[in-house]
Amino acid sequence: MNSEAEHLIAELRLSPHPEGGYFRETFRSADRITTARGTTRSALTTILFLLTGENFSAFHRLTSDEIWHFYRGDPLAVEIIDAAGRHERRTLGAEGPWQTAVTAGAHFASHVEDPSGYALVGCDVAPGFEYSDFYLATRAVLIAQYPQHAPLIAKFTR
Repeated sequence: MNSEAEHLIAELRLSPHPEGGYFRETFRSADRITTARGTTRSALTTILFLLTGENFSAFHRLTSDEIWHFYRGDPLAVEIIDAAGRHERRTLGAEGPWQTAVTAGAHFASHVEDPSGYALVGCDVAPGFEYSDFYLATRAVLIAQYPQHAPLIAKFTR
């Protein structure tokens, strides 16, 4: 693993994330809201997220919008498949853009483009993140839903 990534994981007290990479929640709003689905959530949650080039964040989706902020490291690609089946790659990096939004319900994965690199980003979720709103995609189900993206899905699912 990249030595700077190892240093940041220790310094920032990051833990392994179920989708891949390392994270730590840094903020959870005390304000509570009721979503359109009738669930009560924090208004906003924020995490630090670090991904190395040796790993990837597997395709998943949330029931909330998520804003990604690039902090440091190598370019990070976010692969998004929207509900209509359209694929878009957005790359965050030091040269910009430094943030992007993934809308609720889209499947998305991320990866560092340099195999020996890392990227440190922040992710804000509103309404706030809860694991009950997190759906980790399975390869078979996602390919059945979006067969036109089978190679991409196979690459970024476990």
